[in-house]
Amino acid sequence: MHRWYARPVLFVSDVNRALHFYTDMLGFKRAWHEGDGQGKVCQVDRAGCEIILYEDAGRRDKGRLFVELTREGIAEFKREIAERSIPSKKSWWGYDVIQIDDPDDNELLFPLADGDDEASHAA
Repeated sequence: MHRWYARPVLFVSDVNRALHFYTDMLGFKRAWHEGDGQGKVCQVDRAGCEIILYEDAGRRDKGRLFVELTREGIAEFKREIAERSIPSKKSWWGYDVIQIDDPDDNELLFPLADGDDEASHAA
């Protein structure tokens, strides 16, 4: 059986600004960066979640990434949101989620556990 491996590509206006947000604010690690760190494309990873960031001033598309965490994972992530003052808001996408918008307004949605309706609000 063949394995399908997919990574979302999020378009950003400044790859270094986006890289800073994903690594310093959200705790991702830089996996690779084209052009020995000088290029317009890089990948960030965190616990198996891989995202490609692509700087293209001509693209104004916005993406939405749905990130499922365990109950313990969402509790830990909510602590990180509070500790790092990450702007977030409670939103709805079929059920309650925490929404974090990156500097280019790409949306990251993290579902809240059943019965847990509190989201950190640093915005």
